Amino acid sequence: MVDITQKINTLREATAIAIVRTSSEETIKALQENRVPKGNVFEMAKAAGLLGVKKTPDLLPDCHPIPIEYTGIDYEINGLEIQISVKVKTIYKTGVEVEAMHGASIVALTIYDMLKPLDKNIEIGTIKLQNKKGGKSSYKIDAEGLTAKVIVCSDTISKGEGEDKAGRAIVSKLEELGIKAERIIIPDEPEKIRSALNSADADIVIFTGGTGVGPRDVTPETLEPMLDLKLKGVEEQMRNYGQQRMPYAMLSRSVAGIKGGKVILALPGSTKGAAECMDAIFPHVLHVFKVIEGKRHD
Repeated sequence: MVDITQKINTLREATAIAIVRTSSEETIKALQENRVPKGNVFEMAKAAGLLGVKKTPDLLPDCHPIPIEYTGIDYEINGLEIQISVKVKTIYKTGVEVEAMHGASIVALTIYDMLKPLDKNIEIGTIKLQNKKGGKSSYKIDAEGLTAKVIVCSDTISKGEGEDKAGRAIVSKLEELGIKAERIIIPDEPEKIRSALNSADADIVIFTGGTGVGPRDVTPETLEPMLDLKLKGVEEQMRNYGQQRMPYAMLSRSVAGIKGGKVILALPGSTKGAAECMDAIFPHVLHVFKVIEGKRHD
């Protein structure tokens, strides 16, 4: 299966439809009057559809097991056609489009099976996804024109005694979003950190390193007094995301805030920690620029 461990949970919804075509008004009348020999068609098909949604990953090899939190099945009769609508919801890392379509197909097959003794010409028509919500498609962020400066805080790397991997990982993720990024390296000195922030000419300023609990980890204490406001929810998301993957993440003191209309972030110095923080909040954190721009126009 596709690796989705880096994704975050969001509300996901999908609605699929299927069409069952009968060949006579008598078939429709028997259905509406509950005179089908095999029983109540709509209720039986609904039960089958619920099982179909839940059993999707058992039958389709690449589908992830998903905690289904809602399934609604509705019917509409249009002439000789029965339109089936299956809506599925979850809060998870991946969508429920296939679950909805599978449920609709099982409902259609059940109706076909129950009506075929009355109608030898019944057929199943369209099965398709009608709409979906959640995930990247519902939270598109326009990063066009945004710039970033990545500041690596490390005594060792600034002396040329180590290699910067975290800063490069951050730059790579920013460039994937279309954000032009510049990287510099400074020592773990409060004055150097303050100077780097004050001189940073970019929309996003990301520090990496110095967010732990060691004696030289001074990035949070240096940056926080300089912020106009803190983005506590962003900080919580980074720590929560990291904690789900590494128990030591609770020791991280990542920082997020705004200064002069710029987004300021302080991420861990480890490559994995920095990359996970980026996965946790990007691209959604960029929505702050839309909010800031809205305030400017008020």
